[in-house]
Amino acid sequence: MLLQDIWFFLWGLLWALYFATDGFDLGVGVLLPILGKTDEQRRLMYNAIGPLWNGNEVWLISAGGVTFAAFPLLYSIMFSSLYSALMLILFGLILRGVAVELRGKASSLSAKERWDWVFFFGSLLPAILFGAAFGNIFKGLPIDEKGLYQGSIFTLLNPYGLITGVLFLLMFMLHGSLWLGMRIKGNVQIFFGIAKKLWNIFLVVLIIFLILTPFFTNLLKNYLNSFVLSLEPILAIVFLLLIRFYIQKKDAFKAWVCSFLTIVLLTFFGIIGLYPNMFISSIDSKYSLTAYNTSSSPLTLKIMLIVVILFVPIVLLYQGWAYKLFKAPITDNDFEY
Repeated sequence: MLLQDIWFFLWGLLWALYFATDGFDLGVGVLLPILGKTDEQRRLMYNAIGPLWNGNEVWLISAGGVTFAAFPLLYSIMFSSLYSALMLILFGLILRGVAVELRGKASSLSAKERWDWVFFFGSLLPAILFGAAFGNIFKGLPIDEKGLYQGSIFTLLNPYGLITGVLFLLMFMLHGSLWLGMRIKGNVQIFFGIAKKLWNIFLVVLIIFLILTPFFTNLLKNYLNSFVLSLEPILAIVFLLLIRFYIQKKDAFKAWVCSFLTIVLLTFFGIIGLYPNMFISSIDSKYSLTAYNTSSSPLTLKIMLIVVILFVPIVLLYQGWAYKLFKAPITDNDFEY
């Protein structure tokens, strides 16, 4: 396996870890006006993610950093072709961060409610747009022989991109509902109830996504050529079914762990399907950007690999410690926001 191959899958792993960690934060934000009927309920939801949400974004920063350092040509074209979508994602993440920090400092209930809506939209925008962006990456973008994007933001608003955006939104909402069921002590029936409904809707949208995939993309090509690779989406389906099983058993922790693994596996379903392409050109496949024609020098990739081997375990240990530290269920007396 070449260094470019290793970094391609590390790039995919960082995106998968980001979606599986920050995904439940985004999901909680979208669920806020649905489940947070009172100020106390909304405060509980904030406190359920409060100690962890900003730490989860380390994987997004890492994914962006790896794109810049390991695949600089891809980075330049990604930020030009998906500029509008990425700026809207950044805007949403900024809104979310501001809302979380300032909501607790608001002096009146009406001011807190305004920050709640800011938090909602700051979570909704990234949840949908991450999906739409990756849907278009899977589908292909109009990139010419010079690597220039020959489209606009409206080019991204196609049926496949939109259905992928909805799929990501539902995936994060389901993930968030299970996190709330695991973290908030008391009447958890409401969280299992919404999780069951979200699982059913997510399954329907996932089936639509899979039906559309062979018509809009070539993601299935690698799977059809390898029996071993075909086990990956099967494993994702197994964990998806286990989510439903543990929801029925009212075991929020096991359901959330299965949700985490489902998100990682579904992300890798797309990453493996892309390989070795990173950006497919819809104009001509020979203009596509791959792990080989966009990578940095072998020396750079080797140095980066050593850094990853040394520091990623430290980040994982730190995050594991943080999750363990704040694993106790939230009660009505634990208000911070």
